[in-house]
Amino acid sequence: MIAELPVAELRRRLRNEGLSLDCGLIRVRVRGDVPGFAEALQRLYGAFPLECANVFHDVTVRLERKRRWRDRLRPYVQFVLDGDAPFDALPAAHHLPMFEWGINWCVASRCHRYLLLHAGTVARDGLGVLIPAVPGTGKSTLTAALTARGFRLLSDEFGVVRLRVHRLLPLVRPVSLKNESIAVFARFAPEAVIGPTFHGTRKGDVAHVAPTPQSVAARAEPAVPALIVFPQFRKGARLSVEPVDAGLAFVKVSGNAFNYELLGERAFEAVARLVQSCRCYRVCYGELEEAVAAVDELLARAVQPLAVGQ
Repeated sequence: MIAELPVAELRRRLRNEGLSLDCGLIRVRVRGDVPGFAEALQRLYGAFPLECANVFHDVTVRLERKRRWRDRLRPYVQFVLDGDAPFDALPAAHHLPMFEWGINWCVASRCHRYLLLHAGTVARDGLGVLIPAVPGTGKSTLTAALTARGFRLLSDEFGVVRLRVHRLLPLVRPVSLKNESIAVFARFAPEAVIGPTFHGTRKGDVAHVAPTPQSVAARAEPAVPALIVFPQFRKGARLSVEPVDAGLAFVKVSGNAFNYELLGERAFEAVARLVQSCRCYRVCYGELEEAVAAVDELLARAVQPLAVGQ
């Protein structure tokens, strides 16, 4: 596992042949020599196996140190994808957020064989839970909380739907938490592996939760969509669980897709099938423990859809 690799060797690999990260949906080769990046990467991807870098990779990236003429005393980091730099450089201290945001962009712009929903995705006993939401509604915090209580992480950022066989595909990477949610989750799951907090990024303070070893080991196993939860965190709110009818669920899910317009009719059919085969609920909560228990109960009542062709 990457966690067992001496940091000096990890730095050497990042400077030279690169480190291979098999995330399930995609395989990423990453290189870079930005100070602190190797340690953060090892903490958050420690449960991933060490793999040969001389294989096919869907994405090859490098984090390069830069100095800008107008700000010579402050180092910057550039995300370089297949030789091109698609984004402006960020302060070098924000190396890991830059890497994670860059990989998100790669998936959203390249993986159009699938319907890509902006949603957290977890699974238990082969049944998948989609958590689509706009930023600020508690999607990532709830996703992390569910994985800390035994659910398998598929993805924090993407609900990846395989179109023909109607399955949710894993894209296992760290869960990104922001601002107040970092401390909230740390109190909820003190045993979880949380990376360093990066202060003052473009999204505020950011920290990441490492995928559980169970999630990493099952990164090639799809899940059957069974439940859609629209979360809404409100500080101090009492738990409220309400069913959402299929029509409204369709609007909310399709509105949280990255490539709905690009896929056209195939996306329409995929979302329609999702909301027809899943139970859909709005869950408003003020305490993570109550929200996790509610999702657990809702999934237990969900009926597993039949496989295609049955």
